[in-house]
Amino acid sequence: MSDTPQTPAQTTSGKPVLGLAGVVRTFRQGRQDLEVLRGIDLAVREGEIVALVGPSGSGKSTLLHIAGLLEAPDAGEVTILGEPCAGLDDDARTAKRRGNLGFVYQYHHLLPEFSALENVAIPQIIAGFSRGEAKRRARELLGWMGLEAREKHRPARLSGGEQQRVAIARAIAAAPRLLLADEPTGNLDPETAAEVFSVLLKLVRGAGLAALVATHNPDLAQRMDRVVRLQSGRLVAA
Repeated sequence: MSDTPQTPAQTTSGKPVLGLAGVVRTFRQGRQDLEVLRGIDLAVREGEIVALVGPSGSGKSTLLHIAGLLEAPDAGEVTILGEPCAGLDDDARTAKRRGNLGFVYQYHHLLPEFSALENVAIPQIIAGFSRGEAKRRARELLGWMGLEAREKHRPARLSGGEQQRVAIARAIAAAPRLLLADEPTGNLDPETAAEVFSVLLKLVRGAGLAALVATHNPDLAQRMDRVVRLQSGRLVAA
């Protein structure tokens, strides 16, 4: 096995993968409009890991949902690999997500009836990989993350840190160009969080992905390439 898993996305060119331009998102609360995002501009490039910080309720998850094409902005544009996405229909957005994006959440969301190996292989099969190739790559990723002996275990038999490692492997298994992570270590104790985050950083850097990671942990944020803060609906450099 190689020191770092290789993917078709591996590159050092530093081209923009995610672009947000003038993104606005407003929610209706009773008779008032709550403007959560007020003209967000952000670019994340290949090989760059950006930390997104801000207080609870500041709109970090909303921003990630828009960046991940799970939610449409009220105004502004989202580009993935330079292609505008705001006007895409649901099928086209789904295809764009499937082909280019990986997601890691605070809770692992593993399929409880399937093994660790199957949880990592299934998204690849859906993306068009052969069953054999999907299992080979799943086994390689789990091995790289120190889970060789746990690949046949279902999530209930894994520790919290092991579950999140499987979730990270699943997120990058289908060779996305952009990884979006929402508090990926938020449910873990500090020691396990630091360990899992180290694995996440190595995996993302080894694959040359672009990554946008929301976190409340200032120590983890400082380990990334750049930190941006969501404050009063706007992004500021931190």
